[in-house]
Amino acid sequence: MKADEIKIAAVLGAGTMGQGIANVLSMAGVETRLFDVDGRAVERGTSTIRGDLDKGVAKGKVQAGARDAALARLSGTTSLDEAIAGVQLAIEAVPEKLELKQKLFADIGGRLGADVLLATNTSSLSVTRIASVTPHPTRVVGMHFFNPVHIMKLVEVVEGERSAEEAIVAAMDLARRLGKEPIRVKDAPGFATSRLGVLVGLEAIRMLESGVASAKDIDKAMTLGYGFPMGPLELTDLVGLDVRLSIAEHLAKELGPRFEPPTLLREKVKKGELGKKSGKGFHEWT
Repeated sequence: MKADEIKIAAVLGAGTMGQGIANVLSMAGVETRLFDVDGRAVERGTSTIRGDLDKGVAKGKVQAGARDAALARLSGTTSLDEAIAGVQLAIEAVPEKLELKQKLFADIGGRLGADVLLATNTSSLSVTRIASVTPHPTRVVGMHFFNPVHIMKLVEVVEGERSAEEAIVAAMDLARRLGKEPIRVKDAPGFATSRLGVLVGLEAIRMLESGVASAKDIDKAMTLGYGFPMGPLELTDLVGLDVRLSIAEHLAKELGPRFEPPTLLREKVKKGELGKKSGKGFHEWT
């Protein structure tokens, strides 16, 4: 199990994160199959990847030949059998629901050999619990990418209680192969990044809720005052308010009331104001 031996990969889930992961894998020379049970999601995913690569060419950041080669290595499918046939790597990027992830890992874990690296892109759920349903849980790791994947440099490699050193090393090396900088963390609730990032985001929402400042000025305080590349409310819009709410609820159960979601966050999710994907969150998106 070595990163440089990965020739074929399956990305399971064609949402925002799955699209981005498939993009960087195909650009790194890996034959990549983007899977989703929803055919429209697969079509949107491959179209988004094509659009992102076209933008890269237009900005001079991607060579036209590299784009064309990456697209030739990329395919989309609604057949899980087709997606995982002959792979050396499967990365899961389905919604942040433990039962959903466990169901998928139990299925693919029973069909893929012990030498196939299995990774979950979870941002807060227990890698150990996800791996527990699979034969050979030693080959399961967390690989938490960040949105937008083709731009963000960090990959959080999460070591489950039974993750083999070989699997962790392979995941770290794969992240570097993809042009990313990996960090290694233990399987603790929220890992390193979600635990810190969610806490900042929730406090920003509470400040907005209590009228301390506008969303624009709260974000400006963190970008200009602390050097954040993006304000916490804008980042929440990009991630999705529903996703942030789900993570916060999970962390509140695991780590206590400091992660309890603010009422404003719950209200916006209930109204369908989910951030950039819905056109409105804490900011307006057109």
